[in-house]
Amino acid sequence: MERYQDETLTFEERAADLASRMTLEEKVYQTLHGAAAIERLGVKAYNYWNEALHGVARAGVATVFPQAIGLAATFDEDLVEEVAGVISDEGRAKFNAQQKYGDYDIYKGLTFWSPNVNIFRDPRWGRGHETYGEDPYLTSRLGVRFIEGMQGKDEKYMKVAACAKHFAVHSGPEDIRHSFNAEVSQQDMRETYLPAFKACVKEAGVEVVMGAYNRTNGEACCGSKTLLEDILRGEWQFKGHVTSDCWAIKDFHEYHMVTANAVESVALAMNMGCDLNCGNIYGNLLKAVEQGIVKEETIERAVVRLMTTRMKLGLFDAPEKVPYNTINYDVVDCPKHKKVNEKAARKSVVLLKNEKQLLPLNKDKINTIGVIGPNANNRKALIGNYEGTASEYITILEGIQRYAGDDIRVMFSEGCHLCKNKMQVLAQERDRLSEVRAVADCSDVIIACMGLDASLEGEEGDEGNEFASGDKPNLNLPGLQEEVLKVLVETGKPIVLVVLSGSALAINYADENIPAILQGWYPGARGGKAIAEILFGEYSPEGKLPVTFYRTVEELPEFTDYSMKNRTYRYMKKEALYPFGYGLSYTEFTCSHETVERDGDKFNISAHLSNEGKMDGAETLQVYVKACQDGAPNWQLKALKKVAVKAGGKAEVTVSLEEADFALYNEEGRKILKAGDYEVYVGTSQPDTRSVALTGRTPAKITVHFDEDKEIAE
Repeated sequence: MERYQDETLTFEERAADLASRMTLEEKVYQTLHGAAAIERLGVKAYNYWNEALHGVARAGVATVFPQAIGLAATFDEDLVEEVAGVISDEGRAKFNAQQKYGDYDIYKGLTFWSPNVNIFRDPRWGRGHETYGEDPYLTSRLGVRFIEGMQGKDEKYMKVAACAKHFAVHSGPEDIRHSFNAEVSQQDMRETYLPAFKACVKEAGVEVVMGAYNRTNGEACCGSKTLLEDILRGEWQFKGHVTSDCWAIKDFHEYHMVTANAVESVALAMNMGCDLNCGNIYGNLLKAVEQGIVKEETIERAVVRLMTTRMKLGLFDAPEKVPYNTINYDVVDCPKHKKVNEKAARKSVVLLKNEKQLLPLNKDKINTIGVIGPNANNRKALIGNYEGTASEYITILEGIQRYAGDDIRVMFSEGCHLCKNKMQVLAQERDRLSEVRAVADCSDVIIACMGLDASLEGEEGDEGNEFASGDKPNLNLPGLQEEVLKVLVETGKPIVLVVLSGSALAINYADENIPAILQGWYPGARGGKAIAEILFGEYSPEGKLPVTFYRTVEELPEFTDYSMKNRTYRYMKKEALYPFGYGLSYTEFTCSHETVERDGDKFNISAHLSNEGKMDGAETLQVYVKACQDGAPNWQLKALKKVAVKAGGKAEVTVSLEEADFALYNEEGRKILKAGDYEVYVGTSQPDTRSVALTGRTPAKITVHFDEDKEIAE
């Protein structure tokens, strides 16, 4: 038995022995995402490229959960970990079956390139729906719990390896990402762009970190000394492996012009600690060694890291020793997982408006429902991007039809195309408006289903992007959708607007004219069932906005401006249409007995959440901190807790803050707790005027004072 086969040694020791036995060529070909087999050493072929943003993706049937932005809207850390546990169970089950039948293809491994913990700083970004929203704290908390659910709790083996991406300053524009240089201050870097990655590394022990396509402050992210050497491995002591984004390394010389050719590009990436190449350009490492610009031991270091990951996954050990090898294929998209999916979809829906309590609908008082709009029966609007294949899809139309049964007539019109001005090529423009009016005339209530889908917002190069590169040109409902809404309003019938989108839209007209509005995100394969149940009051909405809904794109800085000034709820000056952290309920929650008790460097916060309504529901306690200093950001979310409370019941909720939660980064990127007053807001929303006006509730304000300046060690 060789040392790398000795299961009593550490994975790192075994990986080092294994790598030392490889030829240079064998080592190089282990640094490609499609790593070759080395039969003489018992190394199987392995493909590192797998996706699992909201379910096992691109590898056949799997449970397709709400898109990441919808999971963020749950504000529910426990749920996100539960969802990730389901995803990783299915990932293992599929892997076990694929291995059994000798399938080592792409998307068939155990290294899943999720979660995306970039900050959704601008609503125009097409990939924003892959993220957990605009706030570093919420993103950190959900990213950590997703990773823990993915990687599992076994003391020795990982269930799957998760990946925090795209390190570190990356959020559009998509069409210039291969050449773009994101310029950021040290203050914004530390306050906004790095915290979620730091939490994923330091708290969750994420196994993989992926670099971004762009440059940050002049350095290509996948070859950045600052990001990869100084911060990731230096400050944070990251021990896992780093992968490039796909074909990002060739951008070094083709678009960023930081190197002269492919050999120089692979040398830069490898020397800075990018261990794995998604793509094939690392084949040039052979030339780089030959030219003396990369040492063989540097490549061996990368291979040791890669083999350590595979050993942690149990790929070199006796099968019976690895507990996850017993997960059978029959768990894939099983009834239990479908229930978790439905729960996630229900929890993700945000009630934005409910004038005169139009919702929930009373089934006994309705004879005919008109379901109108391009997203009413659009499967693509259920799933977002980076998706798997569900065994069953339930659109909003189908969900309402199933719920209504034979008791209510459900009539349907697409109303208009999602973004074009007519449905049929030979028809005149607005060719469904007469049908819209006819359906509305017959209906007691109208469910208008508008928004976007992944053909309009997504990644550069995604098939079918109607808009340039997948980014949104503006925040409007595209095509004729708002015109259809105006036609519906003219009928005088009660209307519920259901928006399916992965990002904030400026639905100003709807806010002014439509009595009830639900934000459904991309709610997953069973989203239509969940939304129908909410419409009819089987469940009370409990989602909160993980992003700000702006009134117009004009109030935003240039898309290419990575300064946080006037961006997101933390720095914006104008009033939001719908604020971050906002979401209504069918029941009546009150927050009381808010206290902050200091215990040394810790602050214990407690409050009572009472459900004074007639429905069971769930509410999120939100704690924000505001430094009373010139130039300080607005209040920032620093603690949260989701609790379910029965009708008439009460829950005492406790969370805690530390001194670091009050400190701010200065222009040099140092974390300073300044002497003075700090306001702690405890409630169920932000303390901004718009949230107070929309909810009718003002969070409690408690002042905390610090006597002296203090630098917080990182």
